[in-house]
Amino acid sequence: MEGVDRTGGTAADEARVREAAETRRTAKAAEASGPARPSTAPSPASAATEGVPAVAVRAAQEAAAAERARELAAASARQGDVPAAEPKPERKRGVAAVFAGLLLAMFVSTLSETVTATALPTIVGDLGGVDHMQWVTTAYILASTIMMPVYGKLGDLFGRKHLFIVALSVFIVGSATCGLAPSMDGLIAGRAVEGLGGGGLIILSQATIADIIPPRQRGKYMGILGSVFAVSTVVGPLLGGWFVQVTGWRWLFAFNIPLALLAIAAVAFFLRRPARRADRPPVDAAGMMAMAVSVSSLVLATAWGGTLFSWASWQIIALFALFAVMAVVFALVERRAKEPVIPLSLFKNHNFVVCTVTGMFIMLGMMGTVSYLPTYFQIVDGLAPEQAGLMTFPMMAGVLLTAVGTGFLATKTGRYKWMPIASCAVAAVGFVLLSRLTPETSLLMTGVFLFVLGFGIGLGQQILVLIVQNEFPHAIVGTATAANNFFRQIGSTLGASLVGALFTSRLASDLAAQLPRVDNISMNRITPQYVDHLAAPVRDIITAAYSDALVPIFLYVVPLLVVGFILMLTLKENPLAKSVNHTGHPGDDAL
Repeated sequence: MEGVDRTGGTAADEARVREAAETRRTAKAAEASGPARPSTAPSPASAATEGVPAVAVRAAQEAAAAERARELAAASARQGDVPAAEPKPERKRGVAAVFAGLLLAMFVSTLSETVTATALPTIVGDLGGVDHMQWVTTAYILASTIMMPVYGKLGDLFGRKHLFIVALSVFIVGSATCGLAPSMDGLIAGRAVEGLGGGGLIILSQATIADIIPPRQRGKYMGILGSVFAVSTVVGPLLGGWFVQVTGWRWLFAFNIPLALLAIAAVAFFLRRPARRADRPPVDAAGMMAMAVSVSSLVLATAWGGTLFSWASWQIIALFALFAVMAVVFALVERRAKEPVIPLSLFKNHNFVVCTVTGMFIMLGMMGTVSYLPTYFQIVDGLAPEQAGLMTFPMMAGVLLTAVGTGFLATKTGRYKWMPIASCAVAAVGFVLLSRLTPETSLLMTGVFLFVLGFGIGLGQQILVLIVQNEFPHAIVGTATAANNFFRQIGSTLGASLVGALFTSRLASDLAAQLPRVDNISMNRITPQYVDHLAAPVRDIITAAYSDALVPIFLYVVPLLVVGFILMLTLKENPLAKSVNHTGHPGDDAL
């Protein structure tokens, strides 16, 4: 039943879904029961089929079911519940060109999350404010997290081409703001603007792939998208270190601008314009506002708790309370909205829930690792910024290997359940290994630990998105993809802010206990360049405290991955659809 929105929240939607499901069940029952048998009080339908061969009955019923499905889809689209289909390139060259543009968009988005990793100590040392260092990363992730469901829903309603161009344009404005920032406040503001655009790049890329490639063939494309993430995560820290050494850190933001312009050109030229809609679907502005306040409160509470304010302070308690209240308000608003930004009925699908929760746990650990390990290598191991960037290569090599490999395997075999299960298990082992790092650990052994972690993350990273897209009809694939990525990005945001908050508080406590007051060493002054010029005894104390403050935090992620492993054992391996306009799996909506 092409294009039927089975996650709509209105009574009309639910009635259409039940009627369509009843038609399908009738056809299946006829096939199973064989020749029709007359009853004592035959209905007109049964009387009409009495004495007719079973094959003819089945054919008639299947034709009727298909016709009714088309009628339901057309009626739903006319009412504005399902958007007009996104135009698709007609030629393979068109698909390749669109895919190249999507790869560029994904590249600049993921590059922005990691390019500051090695340059961050230099940036904050130049602008001042080491105690606000985590906000350079957190501001971007927070803004992109809030915008993900918005882009996903608007893309389903109005088409993705123009929205893609808007997102890239906003991203360019944010990058220019960062490059010209005169202070830490200006830099953080620019990163937030970057995130407002960047939040659409990942979602719209994944949803546009779903517009042109069926799920059974989509695995290899999603694997390639995952490899772009891996490459950009390696190139980002490396470029950040190179720019710091050669041109100055401001150029690392300017580097994104020509790439984003190329992506705009590819999307504008090759992705065809969506069909114009006669109606104007309502936009869930109230839901978007409630979601933004709720998520922002949660992130602020986790970022400020234990650093700017104590965990028991009224400010942190108030932020957590505001998060809870606005989450409830959001749920109530979504129940009544005609076009909810995150339909609550998505959570009736078991596979969606377990994939979303597991993806959130994986991203929480990964962002905490990627955000702070390059700085760790500079201060603890004394590496130059570009060398610290290269140290992330083993991790991303593992992600690249398994993300591409699992994508092609899913396409070839149609089997995928084992992948996220193995992902949780191997990633947990990787975090256990990282929690055993010391200043004396060799760089070779550290690289092995990071490879194991990357290998595990790559096993499930893109497959989880593919599973979610396979669960729902194409008409809402953008909304479902955005909702899944929304919670994964919350994991990223919490990973960056929680690890930053825990690390900063632990480091401040360790240094206060070990360094005499006469040394007058402030947290705001601890950068790799500053540590290099300290006397050896003081430098050794700082590097040991830096390691002791960060490394044990990796062990905190392991219980979350154990929970993810258990959840993945309950995943139902539904067949991957072989057409773009597939019907999803409405029979699996019950938890």
